[in-house]
Amino acid sequence: MSDYGEHDAEETYDYEPGDDVLEDPEPEDFADQEGLEGDEGADSYQPAVNGENVVVSGDPNAGYSGKVMEQTREKKVPNDQRTTTPYLTKYERARVLGTRALQISMNAPVLVDLEGETDPLQIAMKELNQKKIPLIVRRYLPDGWYEDWTCEELL
Repeated sequence: MSDYGEHDAEETYDYEPGDDVLEDPEPEDFADQEGLEGDEGADSYQPAVNGENVVVSGDPNAGYSGKVMEQTREKKVPNDQRTTTPYLTKYERARVLGTRALQISMNAPVLVDLEGETDPLQIAMKELNQKKIPLIVRRYLPDGWYEDWTCEELL
């Protein structure tokens, strides 16, 4: 008995499993392995260099990072020359409180007296009010430079 009809006839198919398979030769290699120059090894990474400038593509934190990380550190504005306001914006406040609450919920040490408080967000707010959150806010400027502010410095 069938779920989809009244007949119990055996079903036949016109399709045979090997009919549509074409016997293609193996795909050719697009790169001629013998014609490659510099077969020092696949795992040795040498960035392309134009004089003194290193040409790096992709994530600067992945792979070769010597020159790139030095250039990133050079873009930091010294603390005595910062131009942005020393006020925590509502977006920075939300990010700092959320990050610190997540840390506290993952059993990070609490830096204020709890007084029976168990909610991680409330504890993070208490730490922010007492300026004891150990996080740094990085503000990127339009020219690619950035300023670092500790939560203690921001009002």
